[in-house]
Amino acid sequence: MALSPVPKRRLIGYARVSTEDQMTDAQLIELKAAGCVTIHQEQGSGASRARPVLAQLLRELRAGDVLVVVRLDRLTRSVSHLPEVIEGLAKTGAHFKSLQDAIETSTPQGMFSLQVLGAVAQLERSLISERTKAGLRAAKARGKILGRPRGSRTTPGYHPQTDIC
Repeated sequence: MALSPVPKRRLIGYARVSTEDQMTDAQLIELKAAGCVTIHQEQGSGASRARPVLAQLLRELRAGDVLVVVRLDRLTRSVSHLPEVIEGLAKTGAHFKSLQDAIETSTPQGMFSLQVLGAVAQLERSLISERTKAGLRAAKARGKILGRPRGSRTTPGYHPQTDIC
């Protein structure tokens, strides 16, 4: 009985900086040292999902490939975006590795770490929501009028040069 071939493991790097003034040099050095055969570079905010280089890279990954970043925040700052990326990689049989965060989805410990990180982020979002709601209730109890004031920018006839908000 013939065994099916094991997919070749390619390490594909992704380096991102937020502004044009920043350089990817330090990331490139670490990614090359980690054995990345190809490195894709992009300039754009981590909070934005509109990153064409990352989108193209994710479409090109094959089974056995490993998407490698220096730090988790180079891939995304949005906790809701991270599981989407990881699930997309899993569907193609690819994996994810963050060099400085010691996360690698090809190992059970790496997947556990990623899931714990996601759970902590979900807890933080819930706590922020609770604090915001409590603050709104307290402001309302003090008589503060909540919401957008009348005559706001969405009101027909509003002219920013002549109207005072």
